[in-house]
Amino acid sequence: MATCEVCGNSYGMTFEVHAQGVVHVFDCFSCAIHRMAPICEHCRVQIIGQGVEADGHWYCGAHCARSEGRVGIVDRV
Repeated sequence: MATCEVCGNSYGMTFEVHAQGVVHVFDCFSCAIHRMAPICEHCRVQIIGQGVEADGHWYCGAHCARSEGRVGIVDRV
């Protein structure tokens, strides 16, 4: 059994996420999101969808990116 790095739960069905040369162990998706999801630099929400990256900064969407002065970013539907 492995232990979740977020909540400390020892669980027989943990899973690993390999990112940027580091292996992370979680017992559920909510713990993985809590640890791995980037945070919008405008509204501070965790980005669990595509998000927007502009000049090395992460935003939850075009509105927040524009609110921070980023130009040329539009939402797609």
